[in-house]
Amino acid sequence: MTVWQAGEHLDIPAPRGMGRFRVIVRVLLVALTIFGLMIPMFLARLLRFKFVSEAIVRLACILCLRIIGIDLLVEGKPMPHPGAVVANHASWLDIFVLNAVQRAYFVSKAEVRKWPLVGWIARAAGTVFIQRRALDAERQKYVFLERINRGDKLLFFPEGTSTDGQRVLKFRSSLFAAFFEPGLKEAMWIQPTTVSYRAPEGQDERFYGWWGDMEFAPHFSFVLAAKRHGQVVVRFAEPIHVKDVVNRKVLSEMCETAVRRGLHQ
Repeated sequence: MTVWQAGEHLDIPAPRGMGRFRVIVRVLLVALTIFGLMIPMFLARLLRFKFVSEAIVRLACILCLRIIGIDLLVEGKPMPHPGAVVANHASWLDIFVLNAVQRAYFVSKAEVRKWPLVGWIARAAGTVFIQRRALDAERQKYVFLERINRGDKLLFFPEGTSTDGQRVLKFRSSLFAAFFEPGLKEAMWIQPTTVSYRAPEGQDERFYGWWGDMEFAPHFSFVLAAKRHGQVVVRFAEPIHVKDVVNRKVLSEMCETAVRRGLHQ
């Protein structure tokens, strides 16, 4: 996996005083929310009430964003079609944000499984963890196909890395190859989706961005320590029917253009 590096990193001071207190309180409330909803979620899955389990995950993420203090705004609607959602990637907060606005299953790098708290959320939400190695590409393609044929909506980050939230990197067209498998593209839809963070008043515009070699724990504490928070806007573009697109490269460019337009809207 490539790591995006550009510009100066954020100054991330360790929380002190009331900031440290806010971190402790918010971590406890987020943990209570997640673990408190896990039992009914796993029970719903055991009874094969898929819609109920997905609704519980969505509720948990909405509550977690409210505990942190970030306002969530939505423009457009998630598509009703089977297929995939592709979005830009700016922060570990994307897991909360994108799960809060739709029923979808993330496709994420394997390392996320080990992250404190966020890893628990990702696993509970049914995330598909992948190894970004050429040797695993063929096996992962069949995993994607199986999940899509089951009716799951998969969520990809085609940039392959996170940024400072102020730009959209070139999409990797190889991630779109599975969508053109025979018998699948006729039923497959792709919805470009943009996540746009607005920093708290007076803060660096990259406040929520998490990229490069920034460590997770310090940035996690930095965000939770903030007294005031900004907003995140999720913009759903019009879905694209894969059967109407020539090949994966054209589809990748179409999605990239739509996501970038949403960021600068």
